[in-house]
Amino acid sequence: MNSSYSSFNSSLHLDFLSLPSSNYIVVDTEGKNVLSEIAIVDCEGKLIYEAYTETENSRLSSRLQTKPLDQILEDFFAIACTPQPKIVICHFAEHDRQILKNSCRLAGIKWRELTFACTVELSKQAFPKLPSYSLAYLNQHFRLLVDDKLFNARFAHAARYDATFTHRLYLKIQETFALNVMNDSLQNIPNPFSSSRVDNPFQHHLDLQTLYQGEFKRLKSILTDIKSDPNQQSRGAVVIGEAGSGKTHLMMRLATDVLKTNRLLFIRQPNNADTVTYHTYTCILESFAEKIPKIEHTQLEVLLANSFVNILSQSEKFASAENGKKILAILHENPLKLYNYRSRPAQWKAIGQHILRWWEENYNAAGYSASILKGILKFCSYIDPNFKSIVRRWLAGIEISEEDAKKVDLENWEEGNSREEFALQAIAMFGKLSTLDEPLIIVFDQLEGLSDKLPLLTNFGNAIKEILTVVPNSLVILNLFPDRWQQFQSFFDGAVIDRFPDQVELTRPNKNVLREILKAKLQGTSLDLEQIFYADDLEDMLSKNSIRAVLNRAAAYYRHKVDDIPLPIAIPATLTASPVLNLNNADDFRLQRMEQQIVQLQEAIAQINQKLSSNSSILPLASHPEASTLKPQLEIEFTTQPVVELPQPPQKSKRSPKPATSEHNSIVEYIQQKQSQLDRDYERPHIITESGDWGILSEILGSFQILQRFDIGQMRLGKKVLPDHFQFKIKEQEYVIGFLHTNGAGFTNRIKNFNELVNGYPHIQFHLLRDGRESNITGKVGKEEIDKLCYAKNGDFKIIDRGDRINFELIYNLIVDIKNKDLDADMATGLRVISTEKKDYWLIKIITN
Repeated sequence: MNSSYSSFNSSLHLDFLSLPSSNYIVVDTEGKNVLSEIAIVDCEGKLIYEAYTETENSRLSSRLQTKPLDQILEDFFAIACTPQPKIVICHFAEHDRQILKNSCRLAGIKWRELTFACTVELSKQAFPKLPSYSLAYLNQHFRLLVDDKLFNARFAHAARYDATFTHRLYLKIQETFALNVMNDSLQNIPNPFSSSRVDNPFQHHLDLQTLYQGEFKRLKSILTDIKSDPNQQSRGAVVIGEAGSGKTHLMMRLATDVLKTNRLLFIRQPNNADTVTYHTYTCILESFAEKIPKIEHTQLEVLLANSFVNILSQSEKFASAENGKKILAILHENPLKLYNYRSRPAQWKAIGQHILRWWEENYNAAGYSASILKGILKFCSYIDPNFKSIVRRWLAGIEISEEDAKKVDLENWEEGNSREEFALQAIAMFGKLSTLDEPLIIVFDQLEGLSDKLPLLTNFGNAIKEILTVVPNSLVILNLFPDRWQQFQSFFDGAVIDRFPDQVELTRPNKNVLREILKAKLQGTSLDLEQIFYADDLEDMLSKNSIRAVLNRAAAYYRHKVDDIPLPIAIPATLTASPVLNLNNADDFRLQRMEQQIVQLQEAIAQINQKLSSNSSILPLASHPEASTLKPQLEIEFTTQPVVELPQPPQKSKRSPKPATSEHNSIVEYIQQKQSQLDRDYERPHIITESGDWGILSEILGSFQILQRFDIGQMRLGKKVLPDHFQFKIKEQEYVIGFLHTNGAGFTNRIKNFNELVNGYPHIQFHLLRDGRESNITGKVGKEEIDKLCYAKNGDFKIIDRGDRINFELIYNLIVDIKNKDLDADMATGLRVISTEKKDYWLIKIITN
């Protein structure tokens, strides 16, 4: 190894900037002592010279263009030294240098000193402690691609082949040295591509305005049409796009743009077929609690201020009175000054009376709407968040305690009221109030999971039909996959489909737009897209089939570069483009897949052992177990719920499976991000209902049957009302889990009935859950019944505290996001990972028993 080479290599060890980025060539030579074959690749990876010597390749001269040895050497020096000397990069550079030097001596050519760099030595600096530094191992270890193909040992020791892969390895070394220098600063910069999902329209994410601008304007135009309609009829629109195409992101842009004028109400996927409309209404109440940016008032407060000012203006008695004129003059200037009168009880009471009188004169006073409007006036009269929380629960039709009812001067709802009818009238009332303001926007999201739940899908269609019929002045938006909309069209009533004349389709943006999205993600950092990623990295990212997939791939590359987390394998599109492979293509595919699996094998053995050890407590996937049947009880009528069918075995795919480690990492990252979000959102206003938690538990129990089958049912106690609950049997143990968030007489009656079951069935473990944010039970009988349940050997009264609530909804969100393809993961893998991550959570302990 000559001194110039040693000096150059030493400088590289100190400063990666010594690595040439342009003035270099990559050379590979073949031959034992004297040159028989040479290939030269330029800094862009293009083969610029290839030759074979006549003497060493005499038998190949009929097939190869050979040259005299002296001419090849002169050609080499001309390329290496013109117009100025270039760095010569080789793998095992001293070997190539010696072959060239020996060949010069044999051919009588003067040897010219050149600076050589060795990718073996550079690799040892960049990637210490690898078991091998052969060209084959390094390229396969890092899964480097040339022309979309991995290194194939069958083609090695051909100068052209080795030179091109040496160039690809050199780019990897450059990248690694560059990242090592940037590492300190990068370690302090959170992954800029990791946030790829918009969970609701009230979040704030980067928004590239040029993306889907036409589709955005179309939705705005529909709002204008509804506003200008003299009949103020509601209208529907379907936003169609594949998973990760940006449907919820578009809703976020809509919210950002219109919240100053319109109210946007966001409805998550319903999970209980019996309470679809009620679920819609509780989500509407939660959306109304969202504050409008720069206004510092909630959506509900703005809607009511605008509509109440219009009502007062139409009230001749109020508008003609001297005091009324003064108030209206102030409110016309700024309707939100209405809330200044909360500190003047007499004036606020008078305002409320005029509004209620106007409602009774213009709409039927029968039903729930007049009472709900009274509750809304009461809600607006309070500043104290505790009082607002009490009234919000009352507005949700939930029985509150007698003590709380006295505090807010509201009568409790009667037991047995139809929550669906109550909810529909409440939503209709908000629609009628909006006719005095601006159209409502009601967005239904995460609907893909309804496709395999026919009762839920049927009731959802009926609920949408009712809403479009009785709720005026509203734009109802359904966010759906294209195939789901086709399914819904064939399933819904024609009267529903006709109310959705507008389909807004979100197609995959072109690569230039996707590149701009990636660049936009780096705003606010000192990073540059081309500085972090090489061209082939970017090409891999931009080839993905959705915006989210592009961002997820970019996040994976970033983790790989900064934290050395293995990069998930991306199979080139050429391998999956055609649905039918010819024999040669199939052979190529099988060969490449085999190569990929061999490369992964050494890295995966230790991880597989660790994974098997950590998952030893998780039950394996059931094959075809026989479903056991619980015997009906004598006094209790037991009905078995439909059990979720096991998924069909996957069809043979032309895609190689993802490494388990990378999928595991993406699920763990999702869990961490979602848990942080749920923790941040915990203090925000929520409407917690028994039916909602029942639906969450239903989804969890149904999904976990992928890991093991068990019976699911519900218990009956004659005509007595029980808490919403499930009964299920895992192995030999039976459980009942119920929810009881109500107050007053409703709580007392239900827990009494629940305790009858506990006493009658000592072999069943009973758990009754109550959310920790609900008011304490203060009634004597209610407290006694809680004590009875807690003292029973087979009973337990659990308060769902912050940690339990977050874990409960975290598991549910994971399942829903996998079903809706918001998380690219296999369901069984996702459930196993969450079971490991949350192995101490009591519910996980039960259902993975």
